Amino acid sequence: MKQAYIAGNWKMNMTPSEGAAFVKELVKAIAGTDSKVMVAPPFVTIPAVLEAARGSALIVAAQNMSNHEGGAYTGEVSPLMLKDLGVNDVILGHSERRSIYGECDEVINEKVLLALKHDMNVVFCIGETLDERESGRLEEVLERQIRIGLSGVDADRMKQVTIAYEPVWAIGTGKTATPEDANDAHAFVRSVIGKLFSKGVAEATVIQYGGSVKASNAKALMSMPQIDGALVGGASLSVEQFLPIVNFDK
Repeated sequence: MKQAYIAGNWKMNMTPSEGAAFVKELVKAIAGTDSKVMVAPPFVTIPAVLEAARGSALIVAAQNMSNHEGGAYTGEVSPLMLKDLGVNDVILGHSERRSIYGECDEVINEKVLLALKHDMNVVFCIGETLDERESGRLEEVLERQIRIGLSGVDADRMKQVTIAYEPVWAIGTGKTATPEDANDAHAFVRSVIGKLFSKGVAEATVIQYGGSVKASNAKALMSMPQIDGALVGGASLSVEQFLPIVNFDK
């Protein structure tokens, strides 16, 4: 059985001082947990959070990065900068990056390859909109996102890739896919990974569910055989709300 991987994406929340105070409390609260735990603060908050997390098992990740190593790209942050800070994990392809900032599958693929080139671990996000789901295009959309997003990735690098399935219609809306629906989508994602790489790679790949995960539904979601973890948004901004998700099996 895989170790559950619970990740908190803070989005554009938490100043450096707020993030540091939060993580000091979180580190104490998760001591002894069975889950692998990550938080992804905004770029400017990362240094303070790294300092607060020093000596703990908490993973500190970035929410995004550039598809370039450096140069005239105003407002961008490169993997080299993240690595120099001590950040080795990054979320790529989040639905908000896709929908609000227009990141396409090809650009996300460039980011994935660049992150892996610099030996970073990637949480690669995929997911369908409500329109795509209701028009019966769920599998078509997920397969396209996976095929393009992971194009050029070597099978032996897949151990550094976690996939986060986030139905776009369930993010920040309070709506959640039923555990059974989420499990079916995860099973399909795993089958695509199996076709692209191998059955062994597919079985070893950690697939998180993201989409209004909260304390009240975490146990039901995590009890599904194809769900290996959670990518948590709003509920990760409160230790009181995040801890029951981390300790879903307690």
